[in-house]
Amino acid sequence: MKRDLENEEDIKLLVDTFYDAVNQDELLSPVFNGHANVAWEHHLPLMYTFWSTVLLGSMAYKGQPFPKHIDLPIDRHHFARWIELFTQTADNLFEGAKVTEAKQKASSIALVFQMRMGLIDSSIKQPVM
Repeated sequence: MKRDLENEEDIKLLVDTFYDAVNQDELLSPVFNGHANVAWEHHLPLMYTFWSTVLLGSMAYKGQPFPKHIDLPIDRHHFARWIELFTQTADNLFEGAKVTEAKQKASSIALVFQMRMGLIDSSIKQPVM
């Protein structure tokens, strides 16, 4: 039986496993490793603090994630794939209320980013991913 997301080690496992999948994905990897040229040694610790803040209330994250994404060559397909990989990763590793919350937060973040980037009309009620 899987357990729920509970602590910083769980966040690290989720983030590392998810970004391993992203790095192997033919749609997402070129964005992260080509266009954005992500410095993973800096990005991953930032993602640990981001998700720790979102899910565990650590308040460790002090950044603004949206501006870093605005100029990326991405569309709704990229967001859908990001959510698909995040959900698969979370479900493969954990189960419970906190992992459900993590998937809901990821979907909400993706929806807000898409609206702010003009990829979806914010006046139309969108289905939850």
